Amino acid sequence: MSTDNDEYTLITMEDMAVVFSVTDDFAIHRESVSVDLAREDPGEVTVTDRGAVEITLPASRSPSDFAPTIRSELEARGYTYNPGQVVANESDADPVDDEDDDWLS
Repeated sequence: MSTDNDEYTLITMEDMAVVFSVTDDFAIHRESVSVDLAREDPGEVTVTDRGAVEITLPASRSPSDFAPTIRSELEARGYTYNPGQVVANESDADPVDDEDDDWLS
């Protein structure tokens, strides 16, 4: 999608893949990560009081160039970098009675 304003660009699935490649290495559940749909300079990484990670990608830099900033901001906020770890889904933590899904069959 293009507009007359060159500074307004929407993020793509590839952009999200870059963001998740960083947050996954900190074992941050993907449902706890919020990324603004529009890019805005200079880009920002914040963590709410409830632990949600909010990211705004910059308009003037690629997500790959901004990834080290995301990493350093998360480390500065006490997250531990541990690449290659597996992040469990929240649904995996709470076993659910499979009988509730009978209506799906």
